[in-house]
Amino acid sequence: MAYYINDDDYRMLTEFCNRRDNREDGLRRAAILGIGKGSMVAPGALVRIPVDQIGSNVYFGLYSYSNGNVTVGDNVLIGPHCSIAAGNHKFDPATGWFSGRTEPDGDDSIVIGDGCWLASHVMISGGVKLGKANLICAGAVVTKSTPDYAIMAGIPAKQVGYIDPVTGEYHWYSREGEPEEK
Repeated sequence: MAYYINDDDYRMLTEFCNRRDNREDGLRRAAILGIGKGSMVAPGALVRIPVDQIGSNVYFGLYSYSNGNVTVGDNVLIGPHCSIAAGNHKFDPATGWFSGRTEPDGDDSIVIGDGCWLASHVMISGGVKLGKANLICAGAVVTKSTPDYAIMAGIPAKQVGYIDPVTGEYHWYSREGEPEEK
């Protein structure tokens, strides 16, 4: 059955989904998706994960993509253009190509711990578990699980520092992997 939407309604829908980036509309988009609990969804964000696996006060940034068996803790910020995709496609030597559907091959779920911040253009691979209050720097590709309060950067992401959970101070590692002296 085809559904027709008139031009005025289509124009309003397009405006709401793609241009209006404010708190009220972010809360409304989250509520429409059933996320709620103080969470917001920015324009263009695709949230294709079970709503019961999304904590409270979560922000899905502009054009971010979340798909599959992903669990997001409370108070998480997901920046613009982030990609969080659980699952894996398996190569089939009989056909010579990768499967078109996600294939179970171990635990490819993703867990984002409470209080994490994923800056712009972060990618999280299947099977990764982010510890509590991680800062994932812009453009990082996280392929391995991380400890609590880690600062991760690079491709593939490596721990470049940590956050003091008592003071909130950032401590950066030197090139040798040790905390830098002040």
